[in-house]
Amino acid sequence: MQSNLLAVIGGPNSDVSLHIAKNLCIYKIPQLIYGCTQLLKNDMQAPFLYWMFPKGAHQYEAILQLLLHFGWTWIGVFYLPDDNGERFVQNMLPMFSERGICFDFIETSPTFSFSIHITDTVEEASTTMKTISESTANALVIYGEIQTMLVFILMHNFAETENMPIKTRGKVWIMIAQMDFISFGIQNSMDLHSLHGALSFALHSQEVLGFQQFLQMRNPISQKVDGFLRVFWEIAFNCHFPNPIADEKAEETCTGEEMLETLPGSVFEMSMTSHSYSVYNAVYAVAHSFHAMHSSKSNQKGRVDAGRWKLRYHLPWQLHHFLRSGSFNNSAGEKVSFDENGELVAGLDIINWVTFPNQSFRRVRVGKLEPEAAPNPVFSIHEDAVQWPSRFKQVRPLSVCNDHCPPGFSRTEVEGKPFCCYDCLPCPEGKFSKEKDMDDCIQCAEDHYPNYGRDFCIPKAIAFLTHEEPLGISFHVFALSFSFISALVLRIFLKHKDTPIVKANNRSLTYTLLISLLLSFLCALLFIGKPKSITCLLRQAAFAIIFSVAVSCILAKTTIVVLAFMATKPGSSVRKWVGKGLAYSIVLSCSLIQVTICTVWLATSPPFPDLDMTSMAKEMILECNEGSTAMFYSVLSFLGFLATVSFILAFLARQLPDSFNEAKFITFSMLVFCSVWLCFVPTYLSTRGKFMVAVEIFSILASSAGLLCCIFLPKCYIIVLRPDLNQRIELIRRKK
Repeated sequence: MQSNLLAVIGGPNSDVSLHIAKNLCIYKIPQLIYGCTQLLKNDMQAPFLYWMFPKGAHQYEAILQLLLHFGWTWIGVFYLPDDNGERFVQNMLPMFSERGICFDFIETSPTFSFSIHITDTVEEASTTMKTISESTANALVIYGEIQTMLVFILMHNFAETENMPIKTRGKVWIMIAQMDFISFGIQNSMDLHSLHGALSFALHSQEVLGFQQFLQMRNPISQKVDGFLRVFWEIAFNCHFPNPIADEKAEETCTGEEMLETLPGSVFEMSMTSHSYSVYNAVYAVAHSFHAMHSSKSNQKGRVDAGRWKLRYHLPWQLHHFLRSGSFNNSAGEKVSFDENGELVAGLDIINWVTFPNQSFRRVRVGKLEPEAAPNPVFSIHEDAVQWPSRFKQVRPLSVCNDHCPPGFSRTEVEGKPFCCYDCLPCPEGKFSKEKDMDDCIQCAEDHYPNYGRDFCIPKAIAFLTHEEPLGISFHVFALSFSFISALVLRIFLKHKDTPIVKANNRSLTYTLLISLLLSFLCALLFIGKPKSITCLLRQAAFAIIFSVAVSCILAKTTIVVLAFMATKPGSSVRKWVGKGLAYSIVLSCSLIQVTICTVWLATSPPFPDLDMTSMAKEMILECNEGSTAMFYSVLSFLGFLATVSFILAFLARQLPDSFNEAKFITFSMLVFCSVWLCFVPTYLSTRGKFMVAVEIFSILASSAGLLCCIFLPKCYIIVLRPDLNQRIELIRRKK
C-alpha cells in the first residue's frame, strides 16, 4: 500500500500465482497471470484474477482436434502431480475417451527439484523413460508448466548419458502452451534433438516492432536497471559482476558488452515468444485501463491540484471495471480484451519444433485454433509444413493400438484391452464395409452382392436355365432323343399290333403309356428358358397329369396281370373283373384325381414368375414360384402313392407263370422310377437357383427313360430282332 500498487502481473508458475492471489484478493488488487495452467478460483479470488490466455477448454479442444486430425487414437499422457494435473486427468481425459481416444498409459511426469533427494529424482526419470520406451504409442501428450520443458530435455539427455536401453526419438510430443524454456545457464550445452518434430500450442502472437532493438540496447552496466537484469546476465553468460563488498574475484567477469544474440535459443530468444507477448499485452492492458479510469474521474470531478491527479488517490479495486470492459489494439495491430470470466479473447497457434545439429531450433507455425471465428472453434493445420521426427522420414506417424482394419473388414473388441485395441474380421457373406475401421459391416441390398474384397456391392445378374447354355442344350438333346425313341417304339407297336406280344395285356394301355412317356419327355422342355406366366402355370400341372396317366397305366397293367392269374383258378369270382373296363377305370379315376388336385392348385394359389434374391450370393434367380408348397407336394405325394402301389403289385406278380408276363419288367421299371423320385426330394430341397430346375428336369427324364427302357426295350428286341419268338406257336410251347 505504501507503493500505491495498482496491479500485479503474475508469473508462469501456478503454485506461486495461487499463493499471491490469496494475498492480493484481500486488497482487491488485480493479478494478470500469464503462462501457468489455470487456477481453481474460489468466489473470493475470482473477481481479481485475469488470464492472459484464452479459455482452457479451447486448448483441450485443440489437443483433441489435433489427435483426431492425424488419427492418433492410441496415446500416452504425462501430467504434473498437482491439483491442476489431477483435474486435467479427471475432467478432460474422459472427454478424449468419448471421442475415440485410448490411453496406453497415464503417468505423472518427473518434477524438477534442487532438493537433496536427487537419487529419487533420477529413479523417477529412469522409470519414466522406461515407460516411454516400452510404449507402443507414438503420440505422447504432456500436461505441464514452464519448468516441465527443462525436465523433459534433461530427462532425455540423462537417458542418453547413462546409455539407457531406450528408444524415444521416434515419439511425437504434444505440449500445451504453458510449457516453454526457462533461462537457465545449464541449457547452454543441452542437446535439443528430443524436441525435433514436437508439436505444441502457443498463445497467438505477433512480432512487435522495435522489440529486437529494445533488447539490443539492454546493458546491465551502462543503464540504470533493476537487479534482475544483472542476475539474468550472470546466469546466461556464466560470469559475475565485480562485487567490491565481498572483495572476491570472479573466475570470469561480466563486461556488460556480451551480446544477447550469441545465446542459444533455449536460454534466450531474440524474437518475441507467446509468453513475452502475454506480458507485453498485460502491461498495456493495465496502462489502458488506468488511463480510462483516470479520464473518467477527470471528466466527472474536474481538475484538482492544478489539473493533476496524484496516483495515491486511485484505489486498485477501481481498476477492475475498466479491465473487464475495456479493449484496445496493441502496436502489432491486434485487439486485446477480456471476456466475462476475465480470460483473454484470443486464438491459439500450433507450433512445430525443428531442431538443428548446432543446438539451435526454430518454431514453425503450422496451424491455429480460432475460438471466436464461429460458434464452434475453427481448427486448421498445414500438414505439409510439419517436420516429423527423423525416424518417420517425413511420413505421417501412426499412433494406434493396432493397424487399421481395411475396407472389407470390421472391428471386434479384444477382451481385456481398451476399445481402441481390436481385431479385424472379414465381412460375412452378403455384407461389405467401404471405409476402414468400421464397427460393423453393411448388408448389401437384396439385388446386390459384395465384391471379392467386400468393400463395395455389385448388382446381381438375373439367372435362369437358358436354352443356350450347355446344361440347357444337354437337356434338349436328351428330351428330344427320348421323345424320338418313344415315337419310334410306338411306331413299332402300331406296325406289329396284331402280333401276340403287342396284343398281350391290353394294346390300348400300351399305346396310352407310350404317348404319355412321349409327352413327359417333351414336358421337360417347359422347364427350360425364361419363366413366364403361361409356362409357370403349365409345367407343373402338365408334368403331374402326364406322369399320373403313365403310372396309372402301369398300375392298370399290373392289376390286370394279377387278376388274370387269379381268374384262372376254378370257381374264382374274380373273373368278372377281368377286362378292358377295369383298366380304363383305373387310368381315368387316377388321372381325374390328379387333375382335380392340379385344378384346385391353379385356382387357389397358382405358380407365378418370381425373383429369388437370397438363395444365391451373386445371382438373382428368375424362377417359377410354386405358389402353394403344400399343393406342390400333394401332387408329388399322389404320384408317389400310385408308383408305390404299382411297385408292390408288380413285385407280388413277378413270379406268375405267363409267356408274356410284364410284371417282371414293371417291377424293375418301378424300382428305377421310385428310386429317382426318392432321390429327387432331398436333392431338390438342398439345391438353389436354376439347379433346382435342373434336378427336376433330370428326374423327369430319368424316370421316364427308366419306364421306357425297362418295359419296352425287351419287347422291341423280340419284335424286331427275334420275330420267331413273337408267334402263337411259341406262346403255346412256352405255356407247356
